[in-house]
Amino acid sequence: MAFQPYHTKTDRLAHYLYWGVGLGVLLFLILPILVVIPLSFSSDSFLSYPMPGWSLRWYEEVLTSEQWTSALKNSLLIGSAATLLATILGTLAAIGLNYADFKGKNLMLSLMISPMVVPLVISALGLYFFFAEMGLNASFLGLVLAHAILGAPFVLITVNATLQGFDRNLMRAASSLGANPWISFWKVVLPLILPGVISGGLFAFATSFDEVVVALFVAGPEQRTLPRQMFDGIRENITPAILAVSTLLTLFALALLSTLEWLRRRNERLQGR
Repeated sequence: MAFQPYHTKTDRLAHYLYWGVGLGVLLFLILPILVVIPLSFSSDSFLSYPMPGWSLRWYEEVLTSEQWTSALKNSLLIGSAATLLATILGTLAAIGLNYADFKGKNLMLSLMISPMVVPLVISALGLYFFFAEMGLNASFLGLVLAHAILGAPFVLITVNATLQGFDRNLMRAASSLGANPWISFWKVVLPLILPGVISGGLFAFATSFDEVVVALFVAGPEQRTLPRQMFDGIRENITPAILAVSTLLTLFALALLSTLEWLRRRNERLQGR
């Protein structure tokens, strides 16, 4: 008997309605991007439709201007350092929470992931007053620590999810063969949870690279990041150069999502073996 995916007209109508609503929401979400990308190639100095012509002048300005290149270097430097710190702290926290059994474990987990749910302006204000007492405001170290605090919960969640499917008997087998806990971690645990660690690190880097609220409170003139430069440009003088940066950031986000999808599939293949 042939398989009938829809038994009634109502099922078929519900299916089409489901896909119609989904595509409508998707179009609504990506429509601003579809508007931004063409405008970034405009030859005009103002944002206007229809465009008078096509030009790469704004991409050239972004890649050659001292303001934009300096902001990009700061974002890459701060994002890389914050990602490294957040990955280490988040991974260790996930392992500790996964293997430890104590009262208040769920409360501890909730506190650790609270930077994800607390409004950024509240976190930024708290970090500003806290760092002021330590002299970390308007410094690269302060901004790295702030971004690491925001990124660590993403690493914690992804690594903790990966550890849920980890077979602890592998650790016992390694111990029975004479491996100490440090060797067991490097040779057994880390290779198996590495996709989760890298995924969390990518989320942490994306969080740092896209963050502007904390940078407005904590960073100084020398720590001007790319999102803050875009924010200042929007306030002072809107030019298609901002749209060119937005297009480049969109391509960067697509590359990150593609990498995350590849890691997810690789992790599924490893778990299926």
